[in-house]
This record gives sequence, C-alpha cells and structure tokens, in this order.
Amino acid sequence: MSLEKLVSSASRLFFLGAFVLALAVMERIVNVFGYTILQQYKGGRLLEFAVVLLVFVIAAQLREMTEELKTSP
Repeated sequence: MSLEKLVSSASRLFFLGAFVLALAVMERIVNVFGYTILQQYKGGRLLEFAVVLLVFVIAAQLREMTEELKTSP
C-alpha cells in the first residue's frame, strides 16, 4: 500500500470519527433537560477528540493539495 493510499484511508476514517462532534452536541442539548446519553465521556471531552481528528484531516488534505499543485503544469 502506498503512502498516498494510507493517508487517504486514514483521513477518511478520521473524518468519520470526527462526527463524534454531533454526538457531543446532542449530549449537551440532552444535558439541558437533565438527562445523559454518554456515561464515560463528557461532551467537552468528545469535542476535544473530534477537533484532534479534524486537524489531522485538514493537514492531510492540505498536503494532498500541495502535492497535486506541484505535479500540475
């Protein structure tokens, strides 16, 4: 497997993982009403995980764009 395919696969996986952000937002809304969805992690902690994953995705996409610009005439 080439490095390009590996980065692309990891980027897609992390982008899907970053949808934890939606779960964290739902948890926050449910907490307003006094309930909870998650037992182990708080909503803020899930937001931190989502941001870390999204930063990696952004960096990988920027790297792919610079490589593409270097090869195009």
